Amino acid sequence: MRRFRACLWFCFVVLLSSPLVAPAGGDGIAERAKKLHFSSIVLDTHDDTTQRFFSTDFDIAKRNADGSIDIPRMREGGMNAIFFSIWIDGRIMGPPAVQKALDQIDAVHENVRRNSKDMAFCRTADDVRRAHAQGKIAALMGVEGGHMIGNDIRVLRIFGDLGVRYMTLSHFYNDEWADSSTDKPAHNGLTDYGKEIVREMNRQGIMVDISHVSDKTFYDALEISKAPLIASHSSCRALCNHVRDMSDDMIKALAAKGGVIQINYEMSFIDQAYKDASDKLSGGVVAMIDRLRKECGDNEDCMGKKMAEMQKQAVAEGKLPHVSWERIIDHIDHAVKLVGSDHVGLGSDFDGASMPEGMEDASKLPKITEALMRKGYSDDDIRKILGGNLLRVMEQNEKVSREMQTQ
Repeated sequence: MRRFRACLWFCFVVLLSSPLVAPAGGDGIAERAKKLHFSSIVLDTHDDTTQRFFSTDFDIAKRNADGSIDIPRMREGGMNAIFFSIWIDGRIMGPPAVQKALDQIDAVHENVRRNSKDMAFCRTADDVRRAHAQGKIAALMGVEGGHMIGNDIRVLRIFGDLGVRYMTLSHFYNDEWADSSTDKPAHNGLTDYGKEIVREMNRQGIMVDISHVSDKTFYDALEISKAPLIASHSSCRALCNHVRDMSDDMIKALAAKGGVIQINYEMSFIDQAYKDASDKLSGGVVAMIDRLRKECGDNEDCMGKKMAEMQKQAVAEGKLPHVSWERIIDHIDHAVKLVGSDHVGLGSDFDGASMPEGMEDASKLPKITEALMRKGYSDDDIRKILGGNLLRVMEQNEKVSREMQTQ
């Protein structure tokens, strides 16, 4: 009996030390997620880094102490495809708006050219895949606000020729032909001219982006467009009741036409408690921007830094609640449960919004892949969310464009 007990004790000790008994956290998911993430196309549809190109102390090739995007941190986080946002204040219209947009488009091209060892300018889904195969970061452009065409459809064609691959129909304010979600309705959605612009976007292969637009503008665009739409940087209204987010019905309608919602990481778009506290403190995002503009003028990089400083201080003082990066996962998961994994992607709003704790910059992106894997998402579904879905929508828009141009 004594010998039997000794044997049992020996076997117990062996089992405890055996690699077959995984220690806490040693389930292998972290390593599998890392391999999946860094072998995937990780595409972000909305980054306001373009504004920083006009700052004398920013170099995208070097690791910067502030902001969210630069080549070293993109490499560290596996972010290998980026849409640089072309953005100006929505109250600037006509020729000045066109000129400012062209200045930013040129700045994107120049920065990609200067960093051609690391980046490749892309116009198509195949271009993005080719850049990925070459180990380069795919650089694309989206115009954030229809006011930048100067109410001239010919400028839209010029933007297309210069490589713009999506255009947000409006920004914080209504433009001449589309209502915004954060302005008083003026057009009841899209005007007839606005509908013609949507058709021309289809013809040019420029994706129709409905982030920022009013609900009526969204449904008008959805009805008119022959190609799937995108929400380049919006989250789920069911989890955070913000007009910039999409309702469940809107997400379903977007998906039914093959579109994709690219989840925004901005704290006031993903966390209800933060939004409520922020609105009470600032009077809303438009009011906050108006105050910052008085301090910074037209210096958008200054405005971004000031906003980040103000919100960081408010959190430290307890005026705003802490928000974890895991809220991003909640919004991804909600949208996937609603419409499936084929219609969800990533649109961070890096360098243009307040990021949640733990997702301060592009280097943190592998957390998203690991979190989805731990939730039981398949490798294929994760690859779709990381970038595959957006590439599919690009391809569908390219197909519609070819068909329309041969008619």
